[in-house]
Amino acid sequence: MEPWIEVALRVAVAAALFGLMAAWELFAPRRPLSVGRLRRWPNHVGLVVLDAVLVRLVLPTAVLGAAIYAAGNGLGLFNVLHLRLSLAFLFGFLLLDLTIYAQHVVFHHVPWLWRLHRMHHADLDIDVSTGLRFHPFEILISVAIKIAVVIAFGIPPVAAFCFEVVLNATSMFNHSNVRMPAWLDRALRLFLVTPDMHRVHHSVEAAEHNRNFGFNLPWWDRLFRTYRAEPQAGHDRMGIGLQIFRAPEESRLDRLLTQPFRNER
Repeated sequence: MEPWIEVALRVAVAAALFGLMAAWELFAPRRPLSVGRLRRWPNHVGLVVLDAVLVRLVLPTAVLGAAIYAAGNGLGLFNVLHLRLSLAFLFGFLLLDLTIYAQHVVFHHVPWLWRLHRMHHADLDIDVSTGLRFHPFEILISVAIKIAVVIAFGIPPVAAFCFEVVLNATSMFNHSNVRMPAWLDRALRLFLVTPDMHRVHHSVEAAEHNRNFGFNLPWWDRLFRTYRAEPQAGHDRMGIGLQIFRAPEESRLDRLLTQPFRNER
């Protein structure tokens, strides 16, 4: 697949889902926003553009390019074992999802990595745009980790591409400020991280934001006992964000980029 085709497809899917979730939030919001869209969204979009440009400059092949390279050179465990494409796709997708779960846990518990990741958690609201709010250095580390896993296991290009598309989509979905029937949330949680499930992870309470680390699949949190069904205060009353960086001006792009390097106090 040509790089421009990959980028075009990913942007098209992401833009379509962003528009869908933004409309859903508008007509059926789960919680009222405290800071709102106008003050936050332009800065979050600016982060996405900066992240994308930086990844293409520093790691131009990105994850799909690494998968194509591994496949072309017979690298990785799956290629050595000559796994059928269907099995390599399934195992590769699950492995990448487990990698993102593990990476997320590590970013919460290693202090210097937490300083990068906490910018994502410092959002005073949680909505579809929060799924785009990641520090460029965190994105670079995440892409490098995925590249290493793709090459080490020989994950097929089609699996790597599908995972990247799904990861972008589910990040926007599970951060969305949308209301859905309780029965639908319970059903979706069997195989997908839902907005109510992930919102617990953005609680101001540390005991709650150190739970529900999954992005795509909910099974890892249950398997490794990091699952929490509901926030103690309930979704309508729970605090969002961190005890630090509560000023509304922290939503500005320049403040977001410098947050990891500023003192918490």
